[in-house]
Amino acid sequence: MHPMLNIAVRAARRAATVILRNIERVDALEVSLKGRRDYVCSVDRDAETAAIDTLRAAYPDHQFLGEESGGSGHSDFVWLIDPLDGTTNYLHGYPQVAVSIALEFRGEVQQAVVYDPLRDELFTATRGSGAQLNNRRLRVSHCRSLETALLATGFPLRDDRLIEPYLLSFAKFLHRVDDVRQTGSAALDLAYVAAGRLDGFWEFGLKPWDIAAGLLLVQEAGGLVSAPYPGQNLMRQGDIVAATPKIFPTMLEVLREHPVRVLTS
Repeated sequence: MHPMLNIAVRAARRAATVILRNIERVDALEVSLKGRRDYVCSVDRDAETAAIDTLRAAYPDHQFLGEESGGSGHSDFVWLIDPLDGTTNYLHGYPQVAVSIALEFRGEVQQAVVYDPLRDELFTATRGSGAQLNNRRLRVSHCRSLETALLATGFPLRDDRLIEPYLLSFAKFLHRVDDVRQTGSAALDLAYVAAGRLDGFWEFGLKPWDIAAGLLLVQEAGGLVSAPYPGQNLMRQGDIVAATPKIFPTMLEVLREHPVRVLTS
C-alpha cells in the first residue's frame, strides 16, 4: 500500500471510531442545519477533527479541505475529507454511511479511501495501481445494456430549481433501466460502481469531498466518470456520471436529451 494511502486509511479508521462510538446515542447528539436539508451533528465535527489530526501529524505542510472545517494551508497536496457521508442516514439510524478521504496533487486525485464502518468495508485506490475492497481487486460490472442496469442516484433536494428538470431525466431512466436506488451516500454509491454492485450513478450539486475518492475508485476499477454536460468542471460544479464503459455513453445521452442544468458557457 502506498505510504500516503496508508495514512489515509488510518485517518478514516479514526473517524470511523467516532462514528461507531456515538451510534447508539444519536438522539442525544447536537444537531444543527448548515442549509436547507443539510444537517451537521457533533459526530461530523469530531470525526473530521480525528481524521485531519491524523493526516496533519504525517503531512503538516499539506492543505486540508474538510466538509465541516473548510480549508486550511496552501500546498500542491490537498486532502479532501468527508467525515460522515450520509449524515441524514446516520441521524435516522439508516445503515448507509461512510468516511471519504482523497488526496489531490495539482488538481488530480492520487489516493482514495471510502470506508463503511458499519460493514467494515474498506475501499481504496492509488492512481495507476487499481482499486481494492479489503485488499481484493475491484472491477466494474460487465453490464452491456442500460435495460439490464441497476443504477443509483441522489435527489437534488437542496436546490429547488433542479428538482423538476431532474425528475424528467429520472423518469427517462426509469423507463430504460432494470431499477434505480437512492441511498443517501454518494461516496458509497461510487464505491459500489467500482465494486460492480451498481452499474452506474448520477447526481447533481455534490461537493468535492463527496466525490473525489469515489471518482478515483471508479476510474481505477475500469469505469468512466465525467460531468454530464460539455464545458462543465466536475469538481467545481459537482454534477457527475459514473458507470461501466458499455452503458456510460447511453447515460450521457439520456441526460443530454433531458438536461437538468441550463449552461451559459
